[in-house]
Amino acid sequence: MGLLLAALVSMLFVAEIRSYPMDGYADTGIRRLEQARLTQSGSLAGSRQPPGALLHTEQIVLGLRGQRFTVPDANQALGDEIVALLGDEAEFYSVALLDLTDPNKPVYAQHRDTHKQNVGSVGKVLAALGLFQALADFYPEVTERQQLLRSHDVVADRFAHSDHHTIRLFNVDSGELTRRSMQDGDIGSLWEYLDWTLSASSNSAASMVMREAMLLRYLERLYPVNSEAADKIFDELSSREKTELFQRTFWQPVTDAGLSLAEIRQGSFFTKGGQRAVSGGGVSYASGRSLVALMLQLEQGRLVDEWSSLELKRLLYATERRIRYASAPALNGAAVYFKSGSLYSCVPEEGFSCRSYRGNQRNYMNSLTVVEEVFGDVKVHYISVVLSNVLKKNAAESHQALGTKVHQLIKARHGL
Repeated sequence: MGLLLAALVSMLFVAEIRSYPMDGYADTGIRRLEQARLTQSGSLAGSRQPPGALLHTEQIVLGLRGQRFTVPDANQALGDEIVALLGDEAEFYSVALLDLTDPNKPVYAQHRDTHKQNVGSVGKVLAALGLFQALADFYPEVTERQQLLRSHDVVADRFAHSDHHTIRLFNVDSGELTRRSMQDGDIGSLWEYLDWTLSASSNSAASMVMREAMLLRYLERLYPVNSEAADKIFDELSSREKTELFQRTFWQPVTDAGLSLAEIRQGSFFTKGGQRAVSGGGVSYASGRSLVALMLQLEQGRLVDEWSSLELKRLLYATERRIRYASAPALNGAAVYFKSGSLYSCVPEEGFSCRSYRGNQRNYMNSLTVVEEVFGDVKVHYISVVLSNVLKKNAAESHQALGTKVHQLIKARHGL
């Protein structure tokens, strides 16, 4: 068994591995999950999944359900260990780490945890939060929310323009899988658009989710409406009215959660098409500490409510692939709930070639991760947030390596 696990670790020391709760199709109607289940069973061609990626939906639970503590004061000794892991590049990192392995004695450590930067696609968690908050406000019965998420079809339009990320379109009847960028007219349920937003990090899907969340906030119980009626609403509202609606939809849930808009907010749509249609009225950013606080509330079931917190956690598990920090080989056996985001840019420089995640002008990499792994009678459980801006270095590989180091550090704290 030891040799087999070693071989698995060796094979998985790559930038991407796949994960999801594969039984979710029956409850959600997310067709991609059925494709994943059939692939894992061998009915369809594709890669098999590592142990930590094989939890079923009912195994994904809120780790701190009913608890109400906040992020504690920082532990200096653990913070010093984090700085040691970062070495000479520590000044270019922000790290916030909350060890929840003993929920009665949570331990928090940080390095530059109040540093803010644009966290890119990590902000899609706030887009989903806006939709879940609106659902809870106007459809308090969970069964109503479930029905709406599954039955309301969303049709991609100008808000989705445009995106290089691909989505998975799976035909359950024929077994045909298509991977491509979203196109006008693509139809999926609200559940599927949420899945494309968080599993494939589709900017197009995220903008469509934000469009639907704004419509729901505006129409309340009159939602949903067809595409023509939706277009008319956005065409007839003034620019100011649309900005105010955006902020009620995506900023108010942040403050409702007790977080400060000075520390965390999503200030715009994720596509140019969405930004042309609606101005969010602000810039986007987050700090490591604010993201830890956000995920702590999710684990406690206090992000909107217990149902919303749990469904969001399941969506963060149901990713098409583990990338960057989450792809660390040490996490192969762990359940990983994550969102990552990057922003890089380059300027001409002699002898330098611009490549993905290696910008020489800006090289933001952001990783939001919740990790759970059982070792005998100990369940390791922690929230890790890493923001970095190390120029000209492959940030995806750096975060992957740091993911291994942090996991080893947490295990060592508990004698594992």
